[in-house]
Amino acid sequence: MTRPAVSVIIVNWNTKDLLAAAIQSVIDTAGKLAIEIIVVDNGSTDGSQAMLRTRYPLARLIQNTENVGFARANNQGASQAHGEYLLLLNSDAALYRGTLQALLDVMKAHPKAGLVGAHLRNTDGSFQASHTPFPNLRQEFLILSGLGRAIYGSQYPSRGPEETLGPQKVDYVEGACMLLRAEAYRQVGGLDEGYFMYAEEVDLCYTLQRHGWEVWYQPAARVLHHGGGSSRNRRTSREGDLYQSRVRFFRKNYGHWQAEVLKAQIYLITLVKWGVHGMLRLLTGGRRGRPVISPLRLIRYLSRA
Repeated sequence: MTRPAVSVIIVNWNTKDLLAAAIQSVIDTAGKLAIEIIVVDNGSTDGSQAMLRTRYPLARLIQNTENVGFARANNQGASQAHGEYLLLLNSDAALYRGTLQALLDVMKAHPKAGLVGAHLRNTDGSFQASHTPFPNLRQEFLILSGLGRAIYGSQYPSRGPEETLGPQKVDYVEGACMLLRAEAYRQVGGLDEGYFMYAEEVDLCYTLQRHGWEVWYQPAARVLHHGGGSSRNRRTSREGDLYQSRVRFFRKNYGHWQAEVLKAQIYLITLVKWGVHGMLRLLTGGRRGRPVISPLRLIRYLSRA
């Protein structure tokens, strides 16, 4: 049996139609490239497994009985992958033609490249944040308060499309589509399974660079990313998951005191938002203001970070 050049790993949770589009895009862009497709299903109840067996029987299916999270599921897929490279692709993302080869070109040109990220596009064709500097306390304050976008624009803290610059080394890329050298992925132990959702790719890029690998962004590799395909199905907890993951990243990589300062920022700013949006909803009969995680629920999330 010929070893595949690329093992494509897709984690799915109740995104049957998007999953089908993701798989088809991989097949369409692969051409003669030897690939294998591994789908890790986190206990979907929408018929995803039946769709795979009917439409894509060559895709290898790993079935979990529950949602074990993004990191653990990807590691499950990687443990059964045979490719020299691993493509971690969100189920709500689809590759444009030529994207896979464009990512591979960077890997082949730069032997120390451990990970290459793609140029993400929204469904309306506009640029979607694709790579970002590593977080720090100032940046987190500007994000949490909304001042970052007000001062620096809607993409803050991410960088712009920079289409004319060509491939470039970056801090971290967004995790919707990441090509990894399998050797590098296994050297660092894969994704940290302590993250259930959010910040896994930040931590992975940080860890790879600490081990001497480089992280690259390839603007020529285009990916359509719907965004929030799986997390839309769990709206009530995704805000808490996001904050918990941010604090975990700070504690693991920057130390205890920075993590505690971040927790205080999150709690105080969320408390203000909760009061302001709650008052707006009350005064306008729910026409204005948006739901914000309650302070008590936030405490429960942050206590586990």
